[in-house]
This record gives sequence, structure tokens and C-alpha cells, in this order.
Amino acid sequence: MKQTSPLQQAMFQDMADKHIFDQAKNYGYEYVDQAWDRHVYPSEKALSQLSVFDEALPDNIGHASDILAHLHTYGSPATVSQIAGRYFGFVNGGVVPAGLAARCLADFWDQNTAMEVISPISAKLESVVESWLRELFGLPEQTVAGYVSGTSSANLCGLAAARYRILQRQGWDINEQGLFAAPRIRIVTGHHAHSSALKAIKLLGFGRANIEWVEVDDQGRLIADQLPDLDAQTIVVLQAGNVNSGSFDPFEAVCIKAQQAKAWVHVDGAFGLWAGASQRLKPLTTGMELASSWAVDGHKTLNTPYDSGIVLCADPEAMVSAMHMSGAYLVRGKKRDGMFYTPEMSRRARIIELWATMKYLGRQGIDEMIWGMHERARQFAEELTAAGFEILNDVVFNQVLVSCGSDDATEQTLQRVQELRTCWCGGSSWFGKKVIRISVCNWATTAEDVSQSVASFVQARNEVMSLPKSNLY
Repeated sequence: MKQTSPLQQAMFQDMADKHIFDQAKNYGYEYVDQAWDRHVYPSEKALSQLSVFDEALPDNIGHASDILAHLHTYGSPATVSQIAGRYFGFVNGGVVPAGLAARCLADFWDQNTAMEVISPISAKLESVVESWLRELFGLPEQTVAGYVSGTSSANLCGLAAARYRILQRQGWDINEQGLFAAPRIRIVTGHHAHSSALKAIKLLGFGRANIEWVEVDDQGRLIADQLPDLDAQTIVVLQAGNVNSGSFDPFEAVCIKAQQAKAWVHVDGAFGLWAGASQRLKPLTTGMELASSWAVDGHKTLNTPYDSGIVLCADPEAMVSAMHMSGAYLVRGKKRDGMFYTPEMSRRARIIELWATMKYLGRQGIDEMIWGMHERARQFAEELTAAGFEILNDVVFNQVLVSCGSDDATEQTLQRVQELRTCWCGGSSWFGKKVIRISVCNWATTAEDVSQSVASFVQARNEVMSLPKSNLY
């Protein structure tokens, strides 16, 4: 018999008797059963009870069952119910059940997806999903995919590939020579570029002060006629889905100009790129296939479990070179080694739930789900307009911008909506005006959810308007 320490004995026992896994499963079932009817945002009591986690690190080995019970008792009530149908705050998607179940299985596998030799199943699924994405979005045949944590990382990878290629064309090896004294790279983007793209620009050493800003129209779309002259040292960053209005930049017009100048176009499509997978919404993305790289999330519009970003690049050599790594101990696979397409070496197998979600939905299901989000957004706009609210954007996809007239009335109505907890929305600013921002990106959102949420808006506004004017203005 193997000699084991007390700690090993305890953990071998936990693995063997399966009790804690059954316990976690039952807690998960209980959470799902309650998610659809509970308040979207945690109660004040649940938030205050989070103080139970303020403790010193224990000295002794604990009991797994007690830890799970503690986490469920105080943690579950303090979550935001994003998997149900009335969360419209940040662009956080729900979760397709098949993808959630696949993630549970993958968590038991606990795969590291750096190399094919470490996880053959992950390497295979990464290749399969790569081909599915190319087909779904109509991207060039040579396009490769890297599976990262989210669009922030995907933007970083896409722009890193662009940086490598632009400098390489000028005889400069960024990997060997670094950025000091490197040829200048121009960054061109619209005034409504998302903060994650701007963050990538800063991290890669381009500097925000060097951005050549382009004017946008009243929907936040970059105006193609306002583009500066492009050249082979230029990266143009476009958007598929303005984070406020949901609008789409004019891909075709910009990409044609960029191709003529041999400039690189990167598309930040965190949630909006998926419009290209819906036949009725596909016109919004016309010309996006002419770009050089794209960033998109699975955990937003596609509704995979969280932590699922994708970078796509039509220049495989630039992507692999930008993510370059080497080591005598590394074992190159015969097919795909995922670490050559991402910044990380060690990554959990997020590809498994992405594959499961896409396989379950299929082309038809993806189309239906995405179109359904658009329909619910339009319903929001129509019912809120009928109730006397002002809609400030053209609802072309899944975003709705709401005003109650004055900034004060809008902000206080939003605060009251959040306090009522029937639904949850966030606030933003749209051309200098305060707005309530609604993001519909959950398969579970029904027509009844929207109507119930609109009723909450009406109640909140009525309560705010009943306040003395000194409190409102």
C-alpha cells in the first residue's frame, strides 16, 4: 500500500467518495431553480453578509463539504443573476445549458491547452471550431484562431500581429530589436472606439496621444470620408457593435481603402461580430471579411460560459510570430499547438464549452438566438417609447439608449430601477447626454421579461417624478 500523508489521505478520500461533487451539483441545481424568479441584483442583506469572508487564512486543513456549504450559503445570494432573462447591464451574455454542462465536464478533465501533446482533445476542438468560425463569418480560408479570455486579450493579440507585420515589412524584427528606434506605426480609429481597444493600443506601446481620431456620425459610426490618407504603416481599428448604440462601422468602404494602401484593419467585434452569423443581420457586417484581424467574445452574444474570447487573423505567420515562444523542453505537435496563437502558454480548455455551444446550436440555432436578441431590443424600444421614454439610438442590433428628458431625471430613474431589482441596467453618456443603456444579450430573455422590465422603468420614473422638484433638479 502506498504511504500517504494525512493531507493526501483526505484529498484521495474526497475524490473517491464523490460526496463534495454531488454537493456542488445540488447547490448548482438549487441556484438555477431560483435564478429565474429572484431579484436580479443581490439584496442588501446578501451584500452585508459578504463580511463573513473577511477572515485570516486558516492554520489547519479544512473540510471540503463545510467550505462548499459556506460558499453556497453566503456566496450564491450575493451573485448577480446574469443567467436569467432580465439582466441588461453590461454586455454580459447568458449561458447555453449544453455549454455549461460541457464546462462542468471539462473542469473535471482540467486540461492545459498549451500543446497538442498535453491535450489532444483540446487541440482537435480548437482546429474544428476555427474552421466553423471561418465558415460562419465568411472569413478568408487561411484565417487562424486563438482562444483567449475575452475581447480585451483578443484585441491585444490582433494588434500585436499587426505590429509585427507592419514592422517586418520595413525590415524591423520587433521580437529581436524591440520598439526603441523602430519605424513609426500609425493608429487610426473613430472617436467611439471601445476602451478595450484603447487599452491594447497603450499596452503595445503605440500611445493614445499618437492616435489619429476620425469623426463619427450620430450613431457613433466612423465616417469613412473623414479617414486620413492611409499607408502601409497604418493600423485602422473598426467596431462591430458600438458599446452604446450597437452601430457598425462601414467596413467595406474602409477596408477597400486600406487594401489599396496596404494598411492593416482590425475589427473589434466583442458582441457585434456575431451579427454576421444571422442572415437577417448579416448586412450590418458587409465587408468585414476584408479586414486582417478580428476580436470577438463567445461569452457575450453566443452565450458560452464566461472566459471565452477569440482572436481571428488572416495572416497566420504574423499571428504566430507575434505570439512567438521557444524552449528546449517544448514538444511541437503534428497539428495544432494552441500556445502559438495566444499570449499564454498554460490555458484552461475553454474551447470545450465553445465547441459544445456551437455544436448544440448549429447554424440555425445561432441565427435564431442572435435574431431573438434583436427582436427583444426592438420590443424594449417600442414599449418604452409608448410609455413616454425617449430612445436616442437606431436599434440596429441589441443596444437601446433611453432618456427621461433631463440628465437628473434619467440618472435618478436609473438608480430607482436598480433599487427595484426587477431588472438591472447601467448608465452611460451619449454625445454629452446621460442615458440608461440596455443590452439584450441573453437567450433566456423573453417578451414577458421585457414587458416586466418596462413596467419597472415606468414605476421608477413615476416615483422619481413624484419627488419634490428640489430633489429632482
